[in-house]
Amino acid sequence: MTIVGDILHSRVARSNVWLLHTLGASVTLVAPPTLVPQDVSAWPVRVEYDLDAAIAQGPDALMMLRIQLERMRAAFFPNEREYTRLWGLDDGRLAALPLGTMVLHPGPMNRGLEISSAAADSARSTVLEQVSNGVAVRMAALYLLLAGDREGER
Repeated sequence: MTIVGDILHSRVARSNVWLLHTLGASVTLVAPPTLVPQDVSAWPVRVEYDLDAAIAQGPDALMMLRIQLERMRAAFFPNEREYTRLWGLDDGRLAALPLGTMVLHPGPMNRGLEISSAAADSARSTVLEQVSNGVAVRMAALYLLLAGDREGER
């Protein structure tokens, strides 16, 4: 699994790194150096800064993350055009992915910034399922946490 984008501000990236590692997956993070947390040496990941090099390694899944501009108080990258050019999943990068690679995005997405419309709407995109299932999983987890363990009830 390759996770691309705003790793620094993303709860999705952090939780997925640990979950995927627990399930036995190899995880690669790709982002500008300024959007990678300062010390990820304890994380079970490989860090790359070149999306094209990561795509060339043939990931089974590529998860794009939203650039969380509302959390940025400084310039984390030169401008949006530069970000898209270097780290966005555009039509050319989509075509370079192996045929079986799934495209994911936890939503909401900035079309044209971190992901092109063609990539988001492609047959290999599982974005709608990911968002829908994410809501159901969070609801189930909250239910189990709030309901507690009631012995004898089945």
